Amino acid sequence: MGEVEPVARVYGQPLEQMPLDLYIPPDALAVMLDAFEGPLDLLLYMIRRANIDILDIPMAPLTRQYLDYVEAMRASNLELAADYLVMAAMLIEIKSRMLLPRPKLGEGEDAEDPRAELVRRLMEYEQMKLAGQKLNEMPQADREFFWVETLVEKSLYVRHPEVSVADLKEAWVSVVRQANLKRHHKIGREELSVREHMGIILRALQAKEGFVQFEHLFDPEMGVPGLVVHFIAMLELGREKLIEITQTEAFQPIYVRVHQGGTESGQEGA
Repeated sequence: MGEVEPVARVYGQPLEQMPLDLYIPPDALAVMLDAFEGPLDLLLYMIRRANIDILDIPMAPLTRQYLDYVEAMRASNLELAADYLVMAAMLIEIKSRMLLPRPKLGEGEDAEDPRAELVRRLMEYEQMKLAGQKLNEMPQADREFFWVETLVEKSLYVRHPEVSVADLKEAWVSVVRQANLKRHHKIGREELSVREHMGIILRALQAKEGFVQFEHLFDPEMGVPGLVVHFIAMLELGREKLIEITQTEAFQPIYVRVHQGGTESGQEGA
């Protein structure tokens, strides 16, 4: 068998295994006190540096060393020592409870370990700390990469204005005005079908294969009742997404065309 490689060398002498109790002098942490985020952070650091099993913490040496650190902290920063003194009191309490005889319990029952709450808090804190480190290692904007901004000319993208109700009203008034100029004073009863006029509009749009000006879809010869039904039919087609009503610019003529994908359904409805 080959020689076991030493884990370290101290003053030139090989060290085959790590010491079980690595005491850290308080002076060694004098410049590191501000780096700890709280008493749990300091306590976890001491446990990991001393190679202590977090599930089996030796309370006496750990409490003694922690108190040495607290004294060093009190001498350098009084405001920082407040939370650490609370942890020191907790460690002393746990140490005292460890020295007291535990009450006898029934068969198969284990006495509660005074260190259980401290171990739980340390393990939860370590998990959150590791999660924070993983998040910090992820790429962050303005640290690992920078956002790139580009200037896009507005003229490259043309947004057509939406047709408002007021625009439809003005267009409708214009159609009625033209119809009034050519109307005949003839009284009669006529049953008009909105569904039929919807089919007339769809067939007219399909024949043009594109945009058709709003006014061109109305025949003044229909008379006012026919125009009203025709206009209602157009509104119904717009509501059912079978036609598109748009403008090139504000206050410009209104155009209508068959909605993409709505031609077949419009023919079936007609």
